[in-house]
Amino acid sequence: MSDLKKYITIDPDIQYGKPVFRGTRVPVETLFWHLEKEVSIEEFLEDFPSVTKEQATGVIGIAHQFFSSQNISQLYETAA
Repeated sequence: MSDLKKYITIDPDIQYGKPVFRGTRVPVETLFWHLEKEVSIEEFLEDFPSVTKEQATGVIGIAHQFFSSQNISQLYETAA
């Protein structure tokens, strides 16, 4: 998770402070919206050429780490 700032930035002057891919104006949530609609990463990257494949896969990797089996119990405890 230490790589988070490598891929994401938050600036109140860019997209109203939403997390965006570093160096772009593309909100990170846009990637997950595309994936939820079963749009491939390649199609996402075509739609948003300012986002690199490294950024997209890096963010997915961080999300995976956050929701991995070793961390999911913390999420459940917080939600309870």
